[in-house]
Amino acid sequence: MTSQLQGRTPFTVSTRRFRTVALVRVAGELDLATAPTLRAHLRAATAPSASSVLILDLSGVTFCDSVGLSELIVALQHSQNRGKRLVLSGVPASLDDLLYRTGLHKILERRATCDEALRHVRETRHAHSAGHDRRRPA
Repeated sequence: MTSQLQGRTPFTVSTRRFRTVALVRVAGELDLATAPTLRAHLRAATAPSASSVLILDLSGVTFCDSVGLSELIVALQHSQNRGKRLVLSGVPASLDDLLYRTGLHKILERRATCDEALRHVRETRHAHSAGHDRRRPA
């Protein structure tokens, strides 16, 4: 989905689904005007029947204000309430700085790239599954 206001970089959000992972890619300015578009995509990606992990790729975000930051917090809360895992990837330096200043870096899981996030999710899922297999009675 694309939305463009006069004189702004187009804001785009796309969702791609894998087995247990929903990958939501965001590009453009994340602010008051564009947050509802992101919210709709994130709600769909964390629906009860949806994937168990949500990777939010922010590598294309060129600006994020307090409303955009609030949307990330809401996404985390919504994910947790539905038993989903939220992983941010490709967080731009300006947004990463904002996460550190606000202390959100402590609660938002982040990976440098989308590929790294996918790899980490797969590795932790396999490790978790292997742990369950070992605990089963013989």
